[in-house]
Amino acid sequence: MHSIVIIGSGFGALSAVKNLRKQGCTDAITLVSPKPELFFYPSLIWVPAGLRSESDLTVPLGPYLARHKVHHHAATVTGLDLSGRKVLTTNGEVAYDALIVASGGRFIKKLPGIEHIHIPCEGYAPVAAYGERLRNLSGGHLAFGFAGNPNEPAAMRGGPVFEFLFGVDTLLRKQGRRDRFTLTFFSPAAEPGKRLGERAVENLLAEMGKRGIRTRLGHKMKGFTPASVQTEGGDFASDLTFFMPGLTGQAWLEGSGLSLSPGGFVQVDDTCRVPGVERVYVAGDSGSFPGPDWLPKQAHIADLQGEAAAKNLLSDLAGRPARHTFKHELVCIVDTLTSGILVYRSPKRSLLFKTPLFHWSKRLFEKLYLSQFR
Repeated sequence: MHSIVIIGSGFGALSAVKNLRKQGCTDAITLVSPKPELFFYPSLIWVPAGLRSESDLTVPLGPYLARHKVHHHAATVTGLDLSGRKVLTTNGEVAYDALIVASGGRFIKKLPGIEHIHIPCEGYAPVAAYGERLRNLSGGHLAFGFAGNPNEPAAMRGGPVFEFLFGVDTLLRKQGRRDRFTLTFFSPAAEPGKRLGERAVENLLAEMGKRGIRTRLGHKMKGFTPASVQTEGGDFASDLTFFMPGLTGQAWLEGSGLSLSPGGFVQVDDTCRVPGVERVYVAGDSGSFPGPDWLPKQAHIADLQGEAAAKNLLSDLAGRPARHTFKHELVCIVDTLTSGILVYRSPKRSLLFKTPLFHWSKRLFEKLYLSQFR
């Protein structure tokens, strides 16, 4: 019997668990993460409006792991011993015969004054704090923006910022106080959201125009103060700022012995395998994958990569070639609290469609997706 270790307890990691067992794997599986729980980041967009609480988004994984006969090792990873095939953690070493790294990425926090802003996908606390501050403001300036990794432009997550922007606008209108606030969307990119497709950029900017949302685009970021956003194109007022920095790999990867991309992610091939390292695979935001430059870092892609990694790992253990690849596609619904904009992109086509039904579709998807873990 082999020992399979998976680092992480997010989308890519749990997809790998599901697909390993689905393929008939009976080997021992150990999941390494600080807590045996899944936090559903996509629904953070509904927290400022009071539609979700921390308990709604936090799913204990004990029952799920028990059903799949997975051992949880509660620890934070500190490194790898590749020659000895061990994961180094704050709670001892974990030996493996095969490894899947699905520990996610981390935000680049180098801009001066970044402590003054709220990072929406960093967890429940920053978003809840934002919602509380927004409720206590009688009016003022609100700013929403995102940036990328200068060494790896694809390492960004802009979709949630569009959702928070449109969601807060809708919320303020429902509360009858939108006229007391100035909303500004900013990005160092001249065409933010271009990875969603040409039509997507046009439509998102048009939606901002309809809502009276100002834009500040194409100027390199300089930093933040408690009352402003600073760019090389000039500063502008902001009493409350949502900002999504670019992504990079986890700090422990730097001394892991794995080959890293310029942006700090693990270099992998199209089968999610780390070249030159025996039986090590990657799924999700930890990896730098070959493919189109618009390939997103999102939950859906992490699920697909987790599936491919699991199948190829089992082929590897059985002495068969690793031939499974994951589908290159972008699928998201930009939610506005009352409606939704479906964005789809593949190498062959790009689609965009808006209807109130997509808001409810997104809420239904959340319920169905999380039901498998409850």
